[in-house]
Amino acid sequence: MIKNMLAKTFGSSVFGVSASLITIETHVGQGTNCFLVGLPDSTIKESILRVESALKQIGFLFPRRKVVINLAPADIRKEGSAYDLPIALSILHASEQVSFADLASFVIMGELGLDGALRPIKGALPMVMEAKKQGISKIILPQENAEEAAIVRQVEVFGMKTLQETVQFLRGKTFHMRHPIPNHGFFKRPAIEADIDFAEVQGQETVKRALEIAASGGHNMMMIGPPGAGKTMLAKRLSSILPPMSLKEALETTKIHSVAGKLVGKIALISQRPFRAPHHSVSAAALLGGGAVPQPGEISLAHNGVLFLDELPEFPRNTLEAMRQPLEDRHIHIARARFSVEFPANFMLVASMNPCPCGYYTHPEKDCTCGTEVVEKYLNKVSGPLLDRMDLHVEVSPVRFEQMTSNQSQEGSWAIRERVIQARKMQEKRFEKFPQIHSNASMSSPMVKTCCPLDIPSQFLLKKAMDHLKLSARAYDRIVKVARTIADLDGAMEIASQHVAEAITYRSLDRENWAG
Repeated sequence: MIKNMLAKTFGSSVFGVSASLITIETHVGQGTNCFLVGLPDSTIKESILRVESALKQIGFLFPRRKVVINLAPADIRKEGSAYDLPIALSILHASEQVSFADLASFVIMGELGLDGALRPIKGALPMVMEAKKQGISKIILPQENAEEAAIVRQVEVFGMKTLQETVQFLRGKTFHMRHPIPNHGFFKRPAIEADIDFAEVQGQETVKRALEIAASGGHNMMMIGPPGAGKTMLAKRLSSILPPMSLKEALETTKIHSVAGKLVGKIALISQRPFRAPHHSVSAAALLGGGAVPQPGEISLAHNGVLFLDELPEFPRNTLEAMRQPLEDRHIHIARARFSVEFPANFMLVASMNPCPCGYYTHPEKDCTCGTEVVEKYLNKVSGPLLDRMDLHVEVSPVRFEQMTSNQSQEGSWAIRERVIQARKMQEKRFEKFPQIHSNASMSSPMVKTCCPLDIPSQFLLKKAMDHLKLSARAYDRIVKVARTIADLDGAMEIASQHVAEAITYRSLDRENWAG
């Protein structure tokens, strides 16, 4: 006669970059067949076969009685294979093959192999953060996920390798230490890799200055120039001068990579700003996020970092146009018929392109083989509204032989990074009452008016540029934001006319006959 026929434990369901607590209830009674209810997807339904095999491997049996497994709340769709472990443990307890004294005090997640081995899951960090929020202080996860989950100090994380090990631990037969809290020396500035140091770049002073401004204010940037001029090389070195992330930014970024399954076997906390460079053949769903079960795309994986789009006109136009709203809103909203999900997307967009199909339209020495109409058609692949969202437009010219072979030492990334950090400190003080604003580029139009007042000479200069270049209101805001960043780099409290003048020079593509 079965006395204890009901078992209860907790799991977690990841939706977007957040998690929800799921109650897993198992009842074993008279009858036959196994019923899995509570809106499980096909992967969860298949878990019964994995659980049955795993139980046999460690000497237990799947009950030949009526088994009802309920995943509550029943109106939330559950997906993935991470429910295998809590289902297996609740079946053992409900069928009285094993007695677990405090099964209901854990959040338990993990995928089972047929041999009982535990496999890593996605979204461990959001799960443990939700457990903390719900007042649950203990969580069991696969060993590979324990490092990232242990970031949350208030929750005891136990990393397990097998179902057998988990059963023995819950029975009290073995003592298992909580996973140690990671000590990454997070606030130590990471070393700059030697092969991505600006000290290796000869010439290109104007572009390096523009990249310093972009890093200081979090500005979007477009580089245009012939092939071989160094656009990609310069863009890759941008990551070496970006300021260190705050703990809040690091947790936000780590959550996204955890949901995407990018952390397994790697460091627990992402402490360096992401640099994502997808190929131009990338699909809209891969770039923006999506799928049947929405996953973060490249723009979200670049959150708090850089998204580099090389050869911008080669990307599908509809994909590029879909980026316009995330560039403004700093998040991407993905809607489906029955639900919608939101992913963060606060990234710096750095793009590069050739001026024409052959690449030599603006080359000082080589002749372009493209006709005027061909050049115009090529440039029109990138729409005006998207260009309008680029704060800095910079022409990249080929480096002369004398510059390439010069032995003159160049300023290294460390020196540039120190100036960037100082500029960001000024912005932190400026935006201390606005927790969602981290840089000048994130300011709204009302904030631009409040935080970036212009004196009379600066207003006159900007008005003249607006009239001559026929700039939009959005371009006006972006010029003022860049001018504010240039003033921050100078340590100036007020924006001066020379700051505005330099900001205007970084609107190359707004000029008529810019390539002439």
